[in-house]
Amino acid sequence: MIQTIKAQLGKAAGLVLIFTLICGVIYTLAVTGISQLLFPIQANGSMIEVDGKVYGSELLGQQYTDEAHMWGRIMNIEAATFTNDEGEMMMYAWAGNISPASDEYEALIAQRVEAIQAAHPQMKDQPIPVDLVTMSGSGLDPHISVAAAQYQAARLAENNNMTLTEIDAIIEACTEDKFLGFFGEGCVNVLKVNLMLDGILE
Repeated sequence: MIQTIKAQLGKAAGLVLIFTLICGVIYTLAVTGISQLLFPIQANGSMIEVDGKVYGSELLGQQYTDEAHMWGRIMNIEAATFTNDEGEMMMYAWAGNISPASDEYEALIAQRVEAIQAAHPQMKDQPIPVDLVTMSGSGLDPHISVAAAQYQAARLAENNNMTLTEIDAIIEACTEDKFLGFFGEGCVNVLKVNLMLDGILE
């Protein structure tokens, strides 16, 4: 009986070792290698790098509040910063869990509506696109609608000494089409717009 149990335990341990190697090592290395070979940018976080400097990820929103830059969606995030071994400042960010039905969320929207109206007096007769005063499910969305981007065009032109035509061209250059051509709506990457406004991207 004891020998039978030992034999079964030995087989079970062997299977655990085999599947650990297959699923935990071989599979992981294969997927990592294939992704680095075929999709290196996406596999490394879709980072925007110019002249060796990383400015952020295409997939992670950054908060801009000054009038010379495009504003994204409300960001409800928790963040932690630290310095790595190379002396570079690093940040981890994750979405908060504020409820859309909470007083805190209502106050955030009211505050954002007031800020939007104050910064865009030339648009006072136009409705504010809803994504400029609400947050996404993650709270870290890097995109806004084309309407939300165009709503800010006059402010951006005025504060960057540019024409509306130039701003519209930047918005168009940073607009991503519908997924597979028909899912969802076109959207604008806010970080890319702001990097083009700063002359970092062309």
